[in-house]
Amino acid sequence: MNIEGAIFDLDGTLLDSMPVWDTLAEDYIQSIGKNPKAGLREKVSDMSLVQAADYFISEYGISASQEEILNQFNEMLSDFYIKKAKVKKGVKEFLGLLKNRNVKMCVVTATEKILAEKALKNNEMEEYFQYIFTCTEMGYGKDSVEIFNQALNALDTCKDKTYVFEDALYAIETAKKAGMKVVAVFDKSSAEKKQQIEGKADIYINSFLEMEDYFD
Repeated sequence: MNIEGAIFDLDGTLLDSMPVWDTLAEDYIQSIGKNPKAGLREKVSDMSLVQAADYFISEYGISASQEEILNQFNEMLSDFYIKKAKVKKGVKEFLGLLKNRNVKMCVVTATEKILAEKALKNNEMEEYFQYIFTCTEMGYGKDSVEIFNQALNALDTCKDKTYVFEDALYAIETAKKAGMKVVAVFDKSSAEKKQQIEGKADIYINSFLEMEDYFD
């Protein structure tokens, strides 16, 4: 693997954290005394937090502002990211390998920055990343190629030597539309889409322990 730059997703890729996201929408709607509509989890699964907040306002007639909803999301997620979010197998070893090869690295995530920073610090991984980009700060979800283009520009690496590491099919599709090379990482939350993901990605791995095979 000839690699100069690496753009990492956080949840489901670096962290084994997707279960908390799987129930977030339903937990939030129930917390404000409303009943979640059928298919809510699937409806918001590909949305950023900002997109989800806007959807709740329009679909459920919520009077709270986007900012207020985001703050409540963060309160619900905070304890998990501070204390419970754990790194997936082989991640730290692989990050160390890339660091030793002077590969520039960043995180691009739908999670709010304060939570991402806490999780990375708690797992002693913050030293590996030059940047942490969030969908909220960048103004794009992972359904927009701009989020990957901006990350690439910040790293200032060659596109054909920069890899995106992702677990979600829709984000993988977006990265490919942006002309990026993609390493797809297995996560239980996307297991039912494994065949589609394998078909889109340049490399598919079940864990980061397999990445050593791609280096001399």
